[in-house]
Formats: sequence, structure tokens, C-alpha cells
Amino acid sequence: MIKLVAGVAFMLVLSAAPALAQTIYPIDRADILVGAKFDFKVELSGVVDQARLKVTLNGADYAAVFGQGGTFTAREAGRDQSALLLRDVSLAKPGPVTVEVSDGTQSRTVSWTVYDTGPRKAKNVILFIGDGMSPAHRVAARILSKGIAEGKSRGKLAIDDMPHMALVATAGSDSIITDSANAASAYATGHKAAVNALGVYADRTPDPLDDPRVETITSLLKRAGLAVGIVTNTEIEDATPAAMVAHTRRRAAYDAIVAHYFDARPDVLMGGGAANFLPQSAAGSKRKDDIDYLARFRDAGYPVATTASELNALAARPETRQLLGLFATGNMDGALDRKFLKGGGVKKFPEQPDLTEQVQAALTVLSKHESGFFLMVESGLIDKYAHLLDMERAVYDTIMLDNAVRLAKDWAKARNDDTLILVVADHNHPNSLVGTINDDMATTPNVPLRERVGVYDKAGFPNYPAPDAEGYPSRVDVSRRLAIFSASLPDHYETFRPKLDDPNEPTVKGDQPDTFKANDKYKDVPGVVLRFGNLPAMIGASVHSGEDVILTATGPGSERVHGSMDNTEVFRVMVDALGLGARK
Repeated sequence: MIKLVAGVAFMLVLSAAPALAQTIYPIDRADILVGAKFDFKVELSGVVDQARLKVTLNGADYAAVFGQGGTFTAREAGRDQSALLLRDVSLAKPGPVTVEVSDGTQSRTVSWTVYDTGPRKAKNVILFIGDGMSPAHRVAARILSKGIAEGKSRGKLAIDDMPHMALVATAGSDSIITDSANAASAYATGHKAAVNALGVYADRTPDPLDDPRVETITSLLKRAGLAVGIVTNTEIEDATPAAMVAHTRRRAAYDAIVAHYFDARPDVLMGGGAANFLPQSAAGSKRKDDIDYLARFRDAGYPVATTASELNALAARPETRQLLGLFATGNMDGALDRKFLKGGGVKKFPEQPDLTEQVQAALTVLSKHESGFFLMVESGLIDKYAHLLDMERAVYDTIMLDNAVRLAKDWAKARNDDTLILVVADHNHPNSLVGTINDDMATTPNVPLRERVGVYDKAGFPNYPAPDAEGYPSRVDVSRRLAIFSASLPDHYETFRPKLDDPNEPTVKGDQPDTFKANDKYKDVPGVVLRFGNLPAMIGASVHSGEDVILTATGPGSERVHGSMDNTEVFRVMVDALGLGARK
């Protein structure tokens, strides 16, 4: 009884306590570009008398600083919690800003840094993102595409052959482990975000589309009169490309993201994901309404390409200044399937362009805009294959990314190097290159595959065939292959071999709701091992990891890339190169 009374008394004290500012958006230690728009929100943990609420920036009333008053909600979302919200505000002067919120009794303070940029250095910026690209992927791509002898590589990757390099921290606002949404959002906005969030601070309201927004680099560039391109080989609605324009805390809101694309009107937009552009009555559609965004883009002046030949023809037309390319209903296929194995969706979509073709077409169209451009290029399937423990496909798509970067570097060099080029991963995967797998059954029969993993001196060098002109060996099922393993595992059958039929599917739905179990598809492969995972049963694939990622850069403004950086600083490198603060 004593404990119960004490508990009730404690709750009464809490209910009578003055409300505190639960959260202030933008959050503490946010870096904000001069003139960039954002939503300012104060969330209070209880019901507050508006007359007692005081909000100041550097001691001045918020309404005077922002030039407008906010919308006060006494009971936000029908709960005993108040909120103050202002949309589309900005700050005109650089310097430190202290935001203080008080209800007359208690207060909360956060600090921001508002920064300017110098004059414009670069005409264009190209941001390459290898989604989930780990150092192991880069090293494996180098070995396969360049070769190695007596410990020395026979060449450098274009993504590594750059004068400036940094390690980039990737944590989000709510976790040390990020996903593609808030990781790419940090690059696109310069603000931290929560997992699954795009261009917003995830607030406590139930609506995933009303959260406090922060302006994206593509919006800033459109306001400054520059062109914008977004290229991927995933669904165009997927997190990384969507982060360039979208504002939602729910990355899976594909229908809304397509609407955001239409509102933003990037000059070039390419990838898969046609299913969410088609009305729900159309074959293959995944929309939940009858809006035909393919027709809307056409009516807005966008020619539409659905195959590689259409893409190349449309880009070459002198009058093409905008272009929409949708080459699959879902994700496009990776290099290994398209060029060699013909697996995945290649039979259904046989004329998908390579990422290099997409980049060439984007450069052709965007360079017609004399004011300059920003182009984001994602090799997005590196991540998806890494999740599926499909290492060979991930490495081939890393080689494809490298080819696209080389193309862009050559393009920039021919134009007086007026383009800043950055190459980075959005987050890491816990993949490691630990040695080789000796699968020569003729010389070593009856040896379990696990015992064929060679480490240290037993690893030696792999025996992939010499790469073709694009850097791809013609086979991955050689007798001495790279051994790339993940540190995060679901239960699965490990074959130690490339999947030559289709992309790997390590798990299927489990017997209990919301769980996964090992896929029986490969359980009868000779030498297979049932590997028990180290992840919760609700996780059906490998997961991201929290290590820093590698950023390399070349071109005007790339000197800012060095040492240890935060992912929000990548945004600052780009806006500084383009002088967006100086433009006001």
C-alpha cells in the first residue's frame, strides 16, 4: 500500500509540474545555411498557457526575428501537449544563435550555427553515392577490375584516384545506426534526421507528411536558377534518390514521394519504380489512387524513356532539356545479371540502360543548362545485394559505379574541370574481405567448403579471368574466389558460392508472425552449412553498420574534403562550392 500511495503521489507531482519544451526543431547544434528555408517547431510536454510562453532567438522575440508569428496548438494531436509551429522561415545573418523557450517557470535552450558561403567556385556538382558501399566492396572491385600481382594492384579505381579524401560519420538524430533515408537526407539538407525520415525532423504527430521540413539542395538550386538531375538504378522512390526532394518521415510513402518529384520538377529523373507513376487501374501499378503521373510529367514537357535506346535517342535531341527515364516497374537489375547471368528481372525488362548510359544521358541533357547543375547518381543495388549476402553482385555494381565516375571525370576534364565530383557511401555494411575460397574439387576432393576458406598466406590471390574493357571478369564461379563475409547475419544456408540463378534470398517468412527463417532453396547444395544468425528473428537480412564511410573528391571546392567529417558537412561542401549562401 505504501508503494502504491507513493506512486500516486509521484504522478500527481508530475502532472502539476510546469511543462518543458520537449523538443525544439531544428535540434541542438544544427548547422543552417543562410537563406535556407526550414520549419521552426517547439513541442511542449504538457498543456501550456500561450500567454506565458516565451520563445526567443539571441534574446529577441521569435516573431520579430522570423518576421511572422507562429501557429499555437494547445492540445496537439488531441493530447495534453502544446506546440508552436512556423513554416518556411529562414535566417539572413551568419553567426551563433541561441534559442530559448520558457513557460514562465522552466526553460529549454538549444544552439544553432548559421553559416554563409563564399563566392561560387564550381559550375556543377556531381554527387555519386554507392549505397551501402563498404571498403570491402571497393577493394574487391579494384581486384576484379584491375587485377593484382605480388601484392600490388595493376591500376586504380576512379573512385579512389582523387586528390581529397575523408572519413564521414553517419549516425542519425535518433540512433548510431543510420538507414539510407536519413543518411542521404543529411547530404541533401545538411540536417540530421531520424531513421526512415526524408527532409524532415520526425515529430510526434501521427501524420507522416506534416513534420517540420528542411530545405533540400535541389530546392535551393532551383531557386538559384540551376538545373537538377537525379539518377539511380533502384526505384526512383527509394530512400536515397527521394531524399533529394522529398519531405516525409516515412520513406515507404512512395505515392507521396512521386507527388514530391512532380512538385520539385528535377530536370532529369531516371531509375526504376514505374509502378508508382501509373494509376491503380493500369497493369503493374502499385498506386492507391488513379493519378497518372506518367501522363502528368509528359504534359509538363518531359519526354519519357523506358529503354536504353529510347534514352540515348531522347538525350541526343537538341531540344531535350528535361527527361524522365523509367526502366522497370521496380528496381532495375545489376551489372552481373544484365551483362552476364541474365537473371533477376532482365527477361521482363531486357533493355535496361547501364548506369554509365544513364549518367552520359544526364550529362548531355543537364549541360544544355548554361547556369550549371547538380546531379546525384546512386548505384543503389550495392546495398540491396549486401543485405542479401550476395557479394558478387554487390562488387559488380561497385565496378559499374566506378565506370560512371570515370565517365564523369573525363567529361569534367574536357570542360576545364569546372565540376566538383564527390563519391561517398551513405552508410556502411559490416562486410569484410577475409581471404579466398578454394573451390577446386579436382585437386582437393571431399573437403568441406568451410575448410576451403583460405586466410593469411593460404589466401593467395583469386583467379578470376582478365576483365573486359569495362572492368568485369566474365565469370565469378572460379575455383579461387574472394571470401567476403558479413558480421550481421540472419539464419541462412551458406553455400560459399555465387548465386548464378537469381539474386540471393537468404530467408523467407517464419512460422511466427513478423519473423524470418532460413530459406530452404539452397539447403541441398553440396557442402552447404546452416549458419545460425546473430540478429533478432524479426530481421530477415544483413543490416547496416555504424562505421565511418569513405568520401573522395576532386574539382573546385574539393579541398574542403579532408580528415574526419560528419555527413551533414557533405552538404556544406556542395553549397559552398556553388556559392549558394553568397547568392542570398
